[in-house]
Amino acid sequence: MAMSANDVMKMIKEKEVKFVDLRFTDTRGKEQHVSVPVKFFTMDKFESGHFFDGSSIAGWKSIEASDMLLMPDPDSARMDPFTDEPVLNLSCDCVEPSDGKGYDRDPRTIAKRAEAYLKSSGLGDTAYFGPEPEFFVFDSVTWNVDMSGCFCKIKSEEAPWSSGEEYEGGNMGHRAPVKGGYFPVPPIDTLQDIRNAMVLALEQQGVECEVHHHEVGAMGQNEIGTKYNSLVKRADWMQILKYTVWNVAHSYGKTATFMPKPVVGDNGSGMHCHQSVWKDGKNLFQGNGYSGLSDFALYYIGGIIKHAKALNAITNPGTNSYKRLVPGFEAPINLAYSSRNRSAACRIPLVTNPIARRVEVRFPDPTANPYLAFAAMLMAGLDGVQNKIHPGDPIDKNMYDLPPAQAKKVQQVCSSLDMALECLNRDREFLTKGGVFSDDMLDAYCALKHEELTRFRMTTHPVEFEMYYSS
Repeated sequence: MAMSANDVMKMIKEKEVKFVDLRFTDTRGKEQHVSVPVKFFTMDKFESGHFFDGSSIAGWKSIEASDMLLMPDPDSARMDPFTDEPVLNLSCDCVEPSDGKGYDRDPRTIAKRAEAYLKSSGLGDTAYFGPEPEFFVFDSVTWNVDMSGCFCKIKSEEAPWSSGEEYEGGNMGHRAPVKGGYFPVPPIDTLQDIRNAMVLALEQQGVECEVHHHEVGAMGQNEIGTKYNSLVKRADWMQILKYTVWNVAHSYGKTATFMPKPVVGDNGSGMHCHQSVWKDGKNLFQGNGYSGLSDFALYYIGGIIKHAKALNAITNPGTNSYKRLVPGFEAPINLAYSSRNRSAACRIPLVTNPIARRVEVRFPDPTANPYLAFAAMLMAGLDGVQNKIHPGDPIDKNMYDLPPAQAKKVQQVCSSLDMALECLNRDREFLTKGGVFSDDMLDAYCALKHEELTRFRMTTHPVEFEMYYSS
């Protein structure tokens, strides 16, 4: 049952809440917050919202039109597990005070518009998403970038490179080798208790967890598998998951990151996104075609593959994202679909019950803004359905063993953020259908990303000294 504003006011009394924390997400996907002492949090906040200055948020309003309203969603209410005083957290939409409508550039509003577009299209009524964000937990990380040079250094007692370190109390020596972190029991897996704590904190906040484990990256890569949910709700959960992972790691004196490629030479962190579209309680992806898929599902995949390069600008939004998407490794760079092949952009997971039939889009990574990424993938898939874009034949062979002539025919995802932004500029009509994304919002998004690109381009990289210093 969805929680109402009255339920939240009751919860505030029962839990003796001292502060209500209003949360929203900026363009880059970073959660922001403002806290209201409980005596000033009345029913009026649900009806009229809470004013804040939108001009200080990257990619948002200009100074002359900065007033914005936060409208809390009562169904998102959860107690914060990390504060000393009882704090209730609420996810919010950002609203234009002038017309009372969701702000054009607010990611959560865009995700809501994508859900509304699905319904108005008549194609379906619910889109389910189940992301699998991977992350690293390190002991510490240091970096510096200035005129005298730059460096970054990761410390991880779990890492293969720590076998020669002297630790207080001795070096215990139990370590996975490079790319050997998938599933060994403790003491090699040193993060069991931390993941347990993360899962318990997530469950307390209403995020259902189905599994957790160490991942392939030997130096502290992990995954927590959470249950699927409808688009906006699942994006809310993604923000709760990130907040929880960072804070539990912090409480153990460690540091967590969702950066796609923090370590050179071991696996990067992806965010495989399982998705399906339903109507009247029926899974529209279920059928008699390849791997139990319907034509609807195949066309949806066709839309994802057709628009993948434009999607990259949103699903792989940083320069670091493309250090993961490199040919010749396990990365899902090939724009094809398969029930077996993990280097395909779209994989069809095996399911015991056909009602769970879905497609897993494998190229996104966890630095993506979940509201924008899920909305954009849904729009690409629906465009495929509306235009009957068939994805061609599946590729079930190992992509890297294909004969060169056949391999050449398989398109690949973008190889840089630069390229992805160009593709988004050329191919964006599928996103602006039904006013879900606006050109103004996409222009502002691209401008933000071009700032990152320029900074990256202008910064001398340590590997360039190795390659060119003696040239």
